[in-house]
Amino acid sequence: MSKDLFDESTMTFGEHLEALRIHLFKAVIGTVIVMCGTLYFGNHLVDVIRTPIDRALKRNKLYNEEEVTGFWTQVTSFLDRTKKGEAAPVPPPQEPTTAGDRRTIIVHVKPSDLLRALHQGDPKRFPETPAAAGEQAVAIPLAAQEFREFRITTEQADRPVTLNVQEAFMMYIKVSLVSALIFASPWIFYQAWQFVAAGLYPHERRYVHVYLPMSLGLFLGGVLFCFYLALPILLDFLLSYNTWLGVTATIRLSEWVGFVILLPLMFGICFQLPLVMLFLERINLFQVSDYRARRRLAIFVMVVVSMIVNPGGDVGSLLLLFIPLVILYEVGILLCDFWKRQDPFEEALPS
Repeated sequence: MSKDLFDESTMTFGEHLEALRIHLFKAVIGTVIVMCGTLYFGNHLVDVIRTPIDRALKRNKLYNEEEVTGFWTQVTSFLDRTKKGEAAPVPPPQEPTTAGDRRTIIVHVKPSDLLRALHQGDPKRFPETPAAAGEQAVAIPLAAQEFREFRITTEQADRPVTLNVQEAFMMYIKVSLVSALIFASPWIFYQAWQFVAAGLYPHERRYVHVYLPMSLGLFLGGVLFCFYLALPILLDFLLSYNTWLGVTATIRLSEWVGFVILLPLMFGICFQLPLVMLFLERINLFQVSDYRARRRLAIFVMVVVSMIVNPGGDVGSLLLLFIPLVILYEVGILLCDFWKRQDPFEEALPS
């Protein structure tokens, strides 16, 4: 005789609450332990989050000398730089200073120019010397405290700013907390899974074992795609309008942190499209034939979603989300087509 599906499958309300309390306590303890580490290394985490905007500000500064006369010229100029591989220029490396500090700068002067200046200052002591053929400039280190102050001021002009005394501290805590939740998420999901798995049948646990890794992989793929590809291109395009309009970009740290947390999150959620399609097909709300027949309507919906999620508002940055969604839509069709529906209770039926 086969075992009844409902044998030993019930718990009292008090036992459910006790199990929930234990798993919540373990999840909170794990998060607190991870947060201690993120608080200690919070400055490095802030540097990682600041990296895209810092690089974008420096790149935008290199293009300040370009003349842009209109919207279409602005778009074509940006696309030309992207095709030529100039969308992410790297500032030329600074030469090492002999003094080993920030007070020293290196200037390149031709010897004839230096002798001419000395001759003008003291003609009796320094005779006039003509320039030699093929003369090369020589490097001369100059040290002064003013050079250090000027260098610091120039570097600070390309950094995000804070507008009140507590903003930097609050952003440090916010970044540390969000990072702790992200790093501790496997442990949190594991505790949630331990609580839920106690009330699931084997066939239900099988679906979770398959869908959960796929969902996590798609989410992380969307986050990485946004942070390392879409976000730099989007920032280059948006900041280039400062050059066109003749204004200086001053980025507030709190607004940037909120933006850089929200946008990758939206990309990660949008990348769940294949699993959403598979889920809707499994519950008989849609069929694979419906996905194929309504492809045009789906493309229109993806365009609208890309416009809402993407803060750029331009065609180029809209395509950064729209094109992956179209590809993921086709992947969802293939996933539903090749992963045939099975009876969810087949493992539970007696043999």
